[in-house]
Formats: sequence, C-alpha cells, structure tokens
Amino acid sequence: MVSFNAEMSPDKSHQQEAVLSVSSLNKMARGLLESNFPAVVVEGEISNLATPASGHWYLTLKDKKSQVRCAMFSGRNRFVRFKPQNGNQVIIRGKLSIYENRGDYQLIADSMEEAGDGALRRAFEELKAKLQAEGLFDEEHKQDIYSYYNHVGVITSATGAAIQDILSVFNRRFPATRITLLPVTVQGADAPEEIARAIELANKHRAKLGLEALIVGRGGGSLEDLQAFNEERVARAIFASELPITSAVGHEIDFTIADFVADLRAPTPSAAAEQMSPDQDEYQETCAAYKAAIRSKLSSILKQARQDLMWLAKQLKRPDRRLQEHAQNLDRLENQMQVAIKNQIALQKGELRRLRQGMVANSPLNRIRLQLVQLGKTSKDIMQAVGNALNQTHGQLAELSRSLSAISPLSTLARGYSITYDENGQVIRSSKELKIGSMITSRLAKGSITSTIETIKEEEK
Repeated sequence: MVSFNAEMSPDKSHQQEAVLSVSSLNKMARGLLESNFPAVVVEGEISNLATPASGHWYLTLKDKKSQVRCAMFSGRNRFVRFKPQNGNQVIIRGKLSIYENRGDYQLIADSMEEAGDGALRRAFEELKAKLQAEGLFDEEHKQDIYSYYNHVGVITSATGAAIQDILSVFNRRFPATRITLLPVTVQGADAPEEIARAIELANKHRAKLGLEALIVGRGGGSLEDLQAFNEERVARAIFASELPITSAVGHEIDFTIADFVADLRAPTPSAAAEQMSPDQDEYQETCAAYKAAIRSKLSSILKQARQDLMWLAKQLKRPDRRLQEHAQNLDRLENQMQVAIKNQIALQKGELRRLRQGMVANSPLNRIRLQLVQLGKTSKDIMQAVGNALNQTHGQLAELSRSLSAISPLSTLARGYSITYDENGQVIRSSKELKIGSMITSRLAKGSITSTIETIKEEEK
C-alpha cells in the first residue's frame, strides 16, 4: 500500500517520497519473485526437515556454500515416491516466493526426486523427446521381426544371465538356430561405445556371417545400471542398423531408449528368444501331417496304377491264343485255296465235256485232232495255272509258318528256355504264386520235367 501526503505547500513543486508498509513491501517482493521465477529446478542436500501434523514438509536445501528454505504442501508431497530424510541429495522443481508474515525468501516445491536417478531420468526424458521429434521411434522405420531365423546375433555380456537365458530358450524351442555372441560390456562408461560398435560390425559383416537378425540386451538392474541403453550413440546405431533388432533390456517394467528405437521391444531376454524362435513341436506336427498326406497320395496313386495294370493285362492276349488265331487263319486260307482249285477243275472239266460233245456232234477227224490239240493246250494251261496257284499258296503258307515260328513259344523253348506250369496247368509268372512243397511242371523244347519246390527266392529290388 502506497501512502501520499494530501497537502502540498503552494510554493513546493516537487512530489514527496512514497512510503511503503512492511506488508506492502513483502507483497511487492513476492509478486516480483513469482513473476520472474515461475519455475526453477534446484539440486541440493536436505537439512532441517520438519513434517508437522498438517502434512506439509518444511526443509532447508543446501550445498557447500548456500542454502534456501523450502516448503512442500501436502497436496504435492503425496506424489513423492520416496521418504525424504536429512542428508538426501534431491532435485526439487518449484517456484520462488516470499513468506510475507516473516519476509522469508523460500522455494515452494511442486515435485521432488532423488538426485541420482532423477538426473538420469531427466536426461532420459530429454533424449526421448529429442529422438521422438526426429522420427526415430516412428513405426514406418521399423522392420518386421519374424518367428524363425537361421542365424541370430546376440549383443550382450558374455558372462551375464541374459545370454544363458537366450541360449536356453533357443535350445528348448528350436536348437537348429545358429547363435553368434558379440560380447560387450553392458554397464559402465565404455558400454555405450562397445554396444554401438558391435551393432555396426554385425551389419558390416552380415553377409559373410549369414546373420539375419540381432538381439541387443541385458538382465535387469537400476536405472543407472541400464544407462548404456539410454545413450544417444546406441540409439542411433540401432536406428541405422539394416539388420532387424529386438531390444531385450532388463525386466518387463524397465523401458529404455533402445526399446523405443528398436524394431521390437521384448520385456526380457528370454521373451526375445521366444519371439524369434519357432516351436519345434509345431514343426514336427506339421511334418507329420505332410508325411501322412504324402503317404495317402502315394497309396492312391499305387492303387490306381494297379487297377490300370489289371485292365491292361486283361486287354493283352496270351501267346497261345495268338497262335490259335494264326492257325485258324491258315486253315481258313487252305480251305479257300482248295475250294478255288476245285472250282477251277470243275470249270475245266465242264469245258472238256462241252468240247467232247462238240467233237462227237461234228465228227470230222481234223476237227477232232484240232480239238485234241486244243484240249491238250488247255489242259496244260490249266495244270500250269493250278501249279502256279499251288506254288503261290505254298509260299504264303511258308511265310506264315516262319512268322508263327518267330513268335511261337516253341522257338523260345528251342533256345534253352522253358515254360513252367503249376499243378492246375496255369503258367507261373511270379514266385509269389507258389509255396514250398508245390508240384510244378517245366516244358522244354523236347519233353517236360516235374519238380517239387523246396525253396522260394523273392526278386531283389
């Protein structure tokens, strides 16, 4: 509150100085502080901590040279995840103000976190926001992660539990998968560079090694233990990788920058191995189904082939039947030839009788002689025609006989082969038709042999 003297001397032209009350001064100072320092983040050590029944916290935040009073009201301190104590190093976010009743300069806290994890968490959030703004987390940049790979690279500690968990899962689910360990330090100052370098080397030599995918991770730990996977160097190496990468860092509740950049985030190393390996039992079931289908198909094909073979066998004529047909054809031709000869002779005889009747009717001696000459010539022609017809027929018979001999089983028998019949006189074509003790008869070119079966030998495939 500003106060002015209402009376002025007529001869005074200057204004009197303003006089402030203490309350007004503190109120003005408070307004200046709160308007110029709306939000500050301060790190220091807690001392003089007081927690009255009201639920508010009052403390002093100090460092080696200075201190500042702080107040954190119950509406805000219930969100603090730890119980503060004197000596704790903390980070407080809040605004500057003045407690007007005493004129004390103080920091009104909105949030409080432990300094170690708090600094890391702040860096984590800042890097996350930066990389997200650049698009490193966008789904359009992520590659597909499949459930089967021939060769998987694992970037983790050679002595940690993560590699043992991964190997155990792959051995259980699909031991044919090849695993190559690229050992790195997963904790400490050198860890980020080693992890990034391993990712780059795996991509550089992926064709030579036959690598198809990578698992990058480690077992659980504190935020500080997992810090290597929250570094920008590692995040950019994962984003630049041409090999698909599964991030498997910590436990299910742990999240790192590597999880957001990777193509797939697995809650644990074992879960990553589960995701990237097929179940061999499912493969065996699939193979069994294919095997059954193939067996059924082959059985159907063989059954159809047997039916076709039986049909063809029925259509084929036996050699003895073919011989019988040829013999019948020869008999038919012989009968036709004999009929033709008889007809020709009968015609000639009829002509002779006609001539004789003509001679008797005419009775001239010369005519008789002429007719006798003519008769002799005609008879000669007839005999010659008959001889030619007989020769031609004999030639045809000889040709047919040679043809029959070429296909006749008798010719085969003459070369040393035999035809074997069972007790019923049926030709034996396979040893499967016989049994030990059966009587068989073998027909040779000359004679036959009757035998008793003592042994049977199946045809070797």
